[in-house]
Amino acid sequence: MNNLLKGMALFFALAVVGCGGKEKEQKEEGFSVQRKKTTTEQPVETTTNTVKASERVDMSTKGVGPVTSVELPADIDQAMATKGKEVYDQMCLACHRIGKKFIGPAPNGILERRTPEWVMNMILNPQEMVQKDPLARDLLQEFNGSPMSNQGLTEGQARAILEYFRTLN
Repeated sequence: MNNLLKGMALFFALAVVGCGGKEKEQKEEGFSVQRKKTTTEQPVETTTNTVKASERVDMSTKGVGPVTSVELPADIDQAMATKGKEVYDQMCLACHRIGKKFIGPAPNGILERRTPEWVMNMILNPQEMVQKDPLARDLLQEFNGSPMSNQGLTEGQARAILEYFRTLN
């Protein structure tokens, strides 16, 4: 038993000396490995855009697309709004829910945050809007990269949907 303990002690002593000797030999030959502790820097948070794109108010842009001007009368055209609800229910309801975030943003209150032209251009021209409009790009990011699909609607259908959105405020 004593011989076993002495043998183990000798083995560990040789292992310690052997490992230390290799490092010394490597340094003498011009090769060394030194490991430095690395510190990870925490990313600095910016406070410039803390408001979600869907909640951000931007009444200064008309977006990118065919619609450059929309005149909204003071009174809501109920017949047009009814037609807009029909088109919305058929073409938009798969991704947009009133009053809650779904695949896309909720449409209620949209005209308090966006110009009518921007809304119609987003409906009619979503691919180019995402490419060229910063707010549309931010919305794409906020909604996990789910792009709005082009439903092939006419300007009249988009205008009817816009009129329906006026009833949701």
